Amino acid sequence: MKVVIAEKPSVARDLARVMGAKDVKDGYIEGNGYAFTYAFGHLVQLCTPQAYGYNTWSVSNLPIIPAKFGLEVKKVRKDGKQIDDYGALKQVNIIKNLLEKAEEIIVATDAGREGELIFRNIYYYLGSKVPFKRLWISSQTDKAIKEGFANLKEGIEYDSLYQSARSRSESDWLIGINATQAITLAAGNKGLLSLGRVQTPTLAMICSRYLENKDFKPLTFYKIQAGFEKDNISFKATSEKIDKKDLAQETFAKLTVGSEAKIINVEAKETKEQPPLLFDLTSLQQDANKKYGYSADQTLSIAQSLYEKKVITYPRTGSRYIGEDVFEQIESLFQHLADTAEESIAAISRNLIGAKLNKRSVDEKKVTDHHALLVTDEKPGPMLKEQQNIYNMIAKRMVESFSEVCLKDITTVTIDAAGVELIAKGTVIRQYGWRLSADQVEMPDEDKNTDDQDNENGQLPKLTAEELLEILSLELSERFTKAKPIHTEASLLKAMETSGKEIEDEEMRQAMKDCGLGTPATRAATIETLFQRDYIKRDKKKLIPTEKGLALYNLVKDRSIAKVTLTGKWEQKLEEMRANKVSYDVFMKHIKDYTAKITKELLQLRMSIPQEEIKPQQKGKIKCPKCEPGNIHLYDKVAQCDHYARGCDFKIWRTLNGVFLEEKEMKNLLEKGKTSELKGVKTKEGQTVNASLVFQDFKVNVG
Repeated sequence: MKVVIAEKPSVARDLARVMGAKDVKDGYIEGNGYAFTYAFGHLVQLCTPQAYGYNTWSVSNLPIIPAKFGLEVKKVRKDGKQIDDYGALKQVNIIKNLLEKAEEIIVATDAGREGELIFRNIYYYLGSKVPFKRLWISSQTDKAIKEGFANLKEGIEYDSLYQSARSRSESDWLIGINATQAITLAAGNKGLLSLGRVQTPTLAMICSRYLENKDFKPLTFYKIQAGFEKDNISFKATSEKIDKKDLAQETFAKLTVGSEAKIINVEAKETKEQPPLLFDLTSLQQDANKKYGYSADQTLSIAQSLYEKKVITYPRTGSRYIGEDVFEQIESLFQHLADTAEESIAAISRNLIGAKLNKRSVDEKKVTDHHALLVTDEKPGPMLKEQQNIYNMIAKRMVESFSEVCLKDITTVTIDAAGVELIAKGTVIRQYGWRLSADQVEMPDEDKNTDDQDNENGQLPKLTAEELLEILSLELSERFTKAKPIHTEASLLKAMETSGKEIEDEEMRQAMKDCGLGTPATRAATIETLFQRDYIKRDKKKLIPTEKGLALYNLVKDRSIAKVTLTGKWEQKLEEMRANKVSYDVFMKHIKDYTAKITKELLQLRMSIPQEEIKPQQKGKIKCPKCEPGNIHLYDKVAQCDHYARGCDFKIWRTLNGVFLEEKEMKNLLEKGKTSELKGVKTKEGQTVNASLVFQDFKVNVG
């Protein structure tokens, strides 16, 4: 029997249907020589510090660097309470029993770094030795699934991908656990404060941009604008910036309405505007945020649902290119859009059938794990409005990307008005090309400053050098320099993609991707984590740091953990590991050395956070077991003495031996030294039993 392991139940059901397995069992589907089972995402993950004996938070424990990382079944949590732990353990045991009877495993988790980690963690946790092969597909259509099963890859081909995923996971654990405990201990009685390898530099970008905007002092400048007309076409010409008011007024006084100005130079230039590249996940998230206000997480969720409906290809892609083999199918996809898409997209699709297609987005060398986002040839059924919007964006971008270039004539006219140089620009589109299908009003780019766009004219008359024109109007306007706008999710995603470097050219941004913050698949989750930690909030589309977020930023902004470039370099090393250019051992030694260094730095800091930002979650009092006057405050994940500022550093996790302790049981443990009998207590041997927890000599053991 071949055991197929999918990432979640819905995918397993779909694979089973396509491959003819119909016998539904508890936790899997059997038939036709296969058993299709599933994880619940990261079903098995790295052990918590408690598994290594670190039940309390103490400076003396840090840094926590396990000699060897262990794995445990995921603890599912909701609203501070542990749920469905038995469901997870049950599913792991189902997989274990299936693997004991398997002749071969087929890995069908998502074809990417995290999908590989999901499978390998289960495989190594169970200690399986069954050989495995990889299903690597870019869409969930029946055709793609059948072709994938007919062309399975050797599992060993993805060992370097796993090492990259493993290194990402372990480095996030080391830096996250140690930095979080260090900053929380340093901050005193403020509850849990979280730092992370990617989340902290992301917070730093948001805070630094917010403070830069808030503290910005606008500078005044002046511009002179003159109006002209020829052949019934009105246009304006504008001076350069003039910094001083006296000089601006003096210059303006030289000009009078009705006087003549001479054209010095007329320069016409033909430009080719290439169509945009196809969407990857990050660029889709950016545009969806600009156009519809969707969060990055919301866009990913919608795209994932479309993928599972089989109507788009794999959404968690970091590539904006396709290979020649996929390009051969593009015309048939245009026929599909011509038959099924909304009329504005269908009409352009019909025009592209049989036409010479633009191949800017075709480059096999630039395709990573998966090619760019495309629609599939599945006919879309009924969709929610949000799904229809994202589907149409992907379809429309396909139409644009393979259309002809847009040809423009850009004319720059230099005019001498009484010794004052004025500039007029005009753009005439000679061939719309891809812009026929583009939004006629382009979505604003939050990072662009529009101060210098006032010499643009939609149309200019035919003008020649030495020609004289009458000045019909004059205006001296006072202008102000503008700050960089506060980040939106769109601009933040763009900054994360390039480690904060401001790169306008999209092909250059593509080249920077290997050293960006996180990956297309993880950036949305990073932003959501900042919301969950109460570090940032939304003001319409703007991302605003909270007092808590700013306080944390001000504390760590000069530390390496907040540096965008350092995290970007780590991400680059992870990509190099995937390409077998960097070893796991070399990378992790660097991470462990860094962990020790940053932990020491953070422990030396002190922090001021408004107390009302973080409130204890309890009704009564629990006496501190370490200091007589102190009381224990319960927070989301930890319990801590309220006399930290007076020297008591007692802290303890609220989840101990796999069980989350509510207030009553925490009181029993710390005041009486023993809880009542609890269900689902995990022993050191990994067994799950019903037992009490005992607190003795500041250690927690199973009673």
